[in-house]
Amino acid sequence: MATCWRLGACSLLVALWLLHCCSCGWSETTRTNGVAKGETKEQELMSHERVKRGWVWNQFFVVEEYTGTEPLYVGKIQDVLDSVKPTLCEMCMPPISGPPTKNIHTDSDEGEGNIKYTISGEGAGTIFIIDELTGDIHATERLDREEQSYYTLRAQARDRLTNHLLESESEFVIKVQDINDSEPKFLEGPYIGSVGELSQIGTSVMKVTASDADDPTYGSSARVVYSVLDGERFFTVDRQTGLIRTAVADLDREKQDRYELVVKATDMAGQMGGLSGSTTVTIVITDVNDNPPRFPQKMYQFSMSEGAAVGTPVGRVIATDADMGENTDMSYLIKDEEGGELFKVTTDSDTQEAIITIKKALDFESKRTHNVVVEAVNKHVDPRFSELGSFRDQTIVRVSVNDIDEPPVFHPAEGTILEVQEDARLGALVGTVTAKDPDTENAPVRYSIDQSTDQEQIFHIDPVSGAITLGNILDRETAGWHNITVMAVEADNVSQISHSSVSIRILDVNDNPPELATPYEASICEDAKPGQLIHSISVVDRDEPQLGHRYYFTLAPEATNNRHFTLWDVKDNTAGIRTQRSGFNRHEQNVYLLPILVVDSGPPALSSTGTLTIHVCGCDPEGTIQSCNATAYAISASLSPGALIALLVCMLILIVLVLLILTLKRHRKGQSMSEDEEDMRDNVIKYNDEGGGEQDTQAYDMSTLRNLFDFPETKGSSSESGPELRTLPQWIQGRMSGDGEAADFSLFKGYIRKKVEQTDGDLSVPPYDSFQTYAFEGNSSPALSLSSIHTLSTTSDQDFSYLSDWGPRFRQLAGYYAPGHPEEDGS
Repeated sequence: MATCWRLGACSLLVALWLLHCCSCGWSETTRTNGVAKGETKEQELMSHERVKRGWVWNQFFVVEEYTGTEPLYVGKIQDVLDSVKPTLCEMCMPPISGPPTKNIHTDSDEGEGNIKYTISGEGAGTIFIIDELTGDIHATERLDREEQSYYTLRAQARDRLTNHLLESESEFVIKVQDINDSEPKFLEGPYIGSVGELSQIGTSVMKVTASDADDPTYGSSARVVYSVLDGERFFTVDRQTGLIRTAVADLDREKQDRYELVVKATDMAGQMGGLSGSTTVTIVITDVNDNPPRFPQKMYQFSMSEGAAVGTPVGRVIATDADMGENTDMSYLIKDEEGGELFKVTTDSDTQEAIITIKKALDFESKRTHNVVVEAVNKHVDPRFSELGSFRDQTIVRVSVNDIDEPPVFHPAEGTILEVQEDARLGALVGTVTAKDPDTENAPVRYSIDQSTDQEQIFHIDPVSGAITLGNILDRETAGWHNITVMAVEADNVSQISHSSVSIRILDVNDNPPELATPYEASICEDAKPGQLIHSISVVDRDEPQLGHRYYFTLAPEATNNRHFTLWDVKDNTAGIRTQRSGFNRHEQNVYLLPILVVDSGPPALSSTGTLTIHVCGCDPEGTIQSCNATAYAISASLSPGALIALLVCMLILIVLVLLILTLKRHRKGQSMSEDEEDMRDNVIKYNDEGGGEQDTQAYDMSTLRNLFDFPETKGSSSESGPELRTLPQWIQGRMSGDGEAADFSLFKGYIRKKVEQTDGDLSVPPYDSFQTYAFEGNSSPALSLSSIHTLSTTSDQDFSYLSDWGPRFRQLAGYYAPGHPEEDGS
């Protein structure tokens, strides 16, 4: 009864003061904010007054990995009556704070079963179930915190009869409480580290890390410590950080280049009952240059022919190095001086082998065996290991020289230079070349000259002694040097041949006289003063004496009485010409010839005479020569610019007039040529009569040929006959006048008329008049055949003596057919 009264009173209060809830909520909000903004102490105390709320809740906890057969109890949602009577404002405001409780309460529940409790959210109805009457929550499945650490759900309180919400939903969390059920795991494996060999103790190698899925904030389930299970002799691991370090200082890659280390991680800080996990760590020992190169043998033997060319490989040797990579890079060198002169060693960058090659030609006769000391040295030496010893090694390479048949060797080998005088006689000795067989047999040698180097055969050589003699006259001025090639072969083996160059210098002999250098002419002014230098002369000489040239100048004997000019020897191989008087007159004499004698210093002294031509010229006051001709006169060059322009204009007008006249003449000539061509095309006459020969002047009417425009008509022709026939040959006219009967040309007229009609109808014929030639002889001819073949094939007694009267052209034919005349044969 008391419960009903309380419910009724509460409902009445809610109904009366419903409109005041908003204002009370505003007052509550203001009070809460006022505390945040530093309000008065009284207001702050009012804000901490206990306020009635609809839901009071906290987190639920459930242990993971529950293995019981019954559902695990989580918590309870129930109705709790607060001992403090709530005010209307407390009923309207949401809870601000409150002490944590085990259960979730609703103010509407009075324990009479009118409330139905439900939950929703993660796992509601599957993992978590609730008793609708009591509000008890149970977990029906085994939970794993490592999969999901908490679940968020919402609680509802509904009227069992109307199913209406009595309170708004409230969200709560069920946290899964951790237990130590996960062992540490190395997730970053497999682990591979490296450390240099011979590293100091405690050198850091690498770090390993294990992860534990348990809750690190709850207990020691996730606290992991590390230890070494296998390999602790060589390496250690930091218990807290998992850092691996070296435990010894004698790690040698050449003995063992990798180690397998087993590291264990244990949770619960290593206490009893803790779980553990392990991983394998591979540690690779890296190489350092701590091993010197070593030759597997202390001596290597090779053989090589003495004729091998320079650069030929003798052999290969290699030094081994226990290191690897660039620490095995090495270089080779030859230590002994003798071996360094004959041999050279290089390093093959790919195989690290020493390649020994020939540096200088080998000679079996000089030395048959060579011992070469080859040393191998590391390129990259680590100074930290210098106390281990020298990083180099040596070996001996013995090279045996094999004998072969070699060609003769010239002495000197680089060639010979000989000298011979230019005037040497034929057969004179120029010099001697020497070659020797280097073999032990010392076979005799025969000499010859390569003809391609001495095509003129200027030199000869003795095949046995090698003496070179002169075979032709020399001329140093033509060729100062002669380069020939001498060949030497073994007398018993001509395949062994060698060559040597011989340079022959031709020594100069004074055989060319000096000559005056050009120019050989000089000029003086008419008013030249006495003693004036008018010309300097020099000399050329094809000879080249060893002591140099020295020339002497004098006037030739025929000019010793010369009173006009003097010669001055300057003593430097030149001379000067000076005037001896003044007052030259070019109209009296404009040219003087001065013979000069030049002598060289020999020996023997040679001389030549050259003539210097001196012209007397007219000069201006400044001494500039104007004219050197006797009849010439000076023309003033001081023309004004206007006069020059006028002169140029006149010349241009003359050129234009000449071009115009030439153009008019060419135009008239072209017109006359066109008229002549047209006239010739209309007046073409052809005569097929041959006549009686060169002496027959009566066969043609020459007047017809001389007058092309006068064509008398042929008698008896009619206008109906088509084209008119022009002048006929005289023998036809004679027949017509003799017989008194007109010749019948109707056959030819008809033929020509027919051809004219065909030509007029032919579109391909040119539109102007053209000359047509027709080969038509008629039906028959009264003349007999003159064929020599036909005549010889018959037995006719016809007399052909008349052929002799036809002129010189038929004389040969008359000789074949006419009877011979004895008097002519006799003559």
